[in-house]
Amino acid sequence: MSDSEVESSAAPLIEHLAELRNRLIRSVLAFVVGMLICYSISTPIFNFLASPICTQLIEATGECGLIFTGLQKGFTTALRISMFGGFILAFPVIGWQLWQFVAPGLYKKEKGAFLPFLLASPVLFFIGASFAFYAVLPLAFDFFLSYQNLGAEGAEALDGPAAVGITFLGTIDEYLGLTMKFVLAFGLTFQLPVLMTLLAKAGMLNAKSLTSTRKYAIVAILGLAAVITPPDVITQIIMFTVIYGLYELSIILVRIVDKKREAQLREDGFYDDDEEDTPAPAKVDEPIVEIVEDDDDDFEADAFDDDNKPT
Repeated sequence: MSDSEVESSAAPLIEHLAELRNRLIRSVLAFVVGMLICYSISTPIFNFLASPICTQLIEATGECGLIFTGLQKGFTTALRISMFGGFILAFPVIGWQLWQFVAPGLYKKEKGAFLPFLLASPVLFFIGASFAFYAVLPLAFDFFLSYQNLGAEGAEALDGPAAVGITFLGTIDEYLGLTMKFVLAFGLTFQLPVLMTLLAKAGMLNAKSLTSTRKYAIVAILGLAAVITPPDVITQIIMFTVIYGLYELSIILVRIVDKKREAQLREDGFYDDDEEDTPAPAKVDEPIVEIVEDDDDDFEADAFDDDNKPT
């Protein structure tokens, strides 16, 4: 290969790397700007995130309060909130930069197939995160806070001074970590239909394979629900029900993809309906060959038909 050919082949690679660098710089700048915005309003954001547990605490004790046990915990909590919120604010920009980098290498038909999933992914994540925040977290906190023993009620129940008051003193970093874990877990699990449909479009799975492995999927979903949720039955059942429902929805979507692929193959002439309708040829019995011993101790092979009559 000559030097001119090497230079011509290296030029497109350098251009792609330069474009990738520009896309990454824009994505990082968007994340930093979103992070700074969220850091400036980290206290209202935390008040919003703490609303599920505050509702439960006010009903139980009449007040809501969380503590931090380390000198730097307040700052690190505000930093975590700003990073989490900054990524959410910057996600549309990051997704757009990713699309702008990948789209030139796709055909028009591939763009039309991929773009709906790119738009559906953040919508499904938002639905899953909202479901976790407004439906699952209140149930989980109600279960955990039910183990409080508020002293006076305990003393009345036991008719004596021996009742020990058990009060929840939650730390802000512990609560924030649990809340973010729930939100991210449900947001990511709601991406299951998108992932399955993309794999089906790529030809890596089909509805038949998903249906045949349903029993193994149920066991895997049960294990996943037990790992990513707290050790209470209610939230585990909710998590299992949601993921299994998304699995069944994925089967329906993949079946639609399979039908479209089959129709396209039939249109292109690679799929023949006559081959399925043509019956298999009838099986013809082979002639029976019998070895007969004659008087001279020689063996002679005579062929017989189906009625055992010599031919």
